[in-house]
Amino acid sequence: MVLCLGGGGEAHIRRYLIETKNYLDAVIGLPPNLFYGTNISACILIFKKCRETDDNIIFIDASKEFEKTKKKNKLLVRHIDKIIQTYRLRSEIKMFSHLVKLDDIERNNYMLNIPIYVDTFEEEKFIDIDEISDNIRDLEKERIKIQAQINQYTKELGIENIF
Repeated sequence: MVLCLGGGGEAHIRRYLIETKNYLDAVIGLPPNLFYGTNISACILIFKKCRETDDNIIFIDASKEFEKTKKKNKLLVRHIDKIIQTYRLRSEIKMFSHLVKLDDIERNNYMLNIPIYVDTFEEEKFIDIDEISDNIRDLEKERIKIQAQINQYTKELGIENIF
């Protein structure tokens, strides 16, 4: 999810809206392929003139909250409810949302890229190659036994060498 990566004019606008005006209340990243005409992820920026909390901004990564349909992804009511509840309660949910202090945003040059603030990294499951190899060998032994049984049955039936 990328929002205004450039440093020039965009950085000044972001700084002005965040630091000077303190209007930005939330950044919500939506799933890709949600709207017709574009496959990219969309982002909602929520601006408030009279913010209740003026020392943080909530970042929500809702990019995995969707139902896959034939042509487009779709936000279901449960996805929308989760996003709205997280925003309203300003909840921090692991790998979904994070309240970010304005100092942290300033340290990141007012970048609003959601992955900078919401950690969605998942460790890959360890794959034990030796265990998989042993399973394949066991399955092959089982296949050979079953093939021998089938050959015995076909011999008894007088239809040898079919398999």
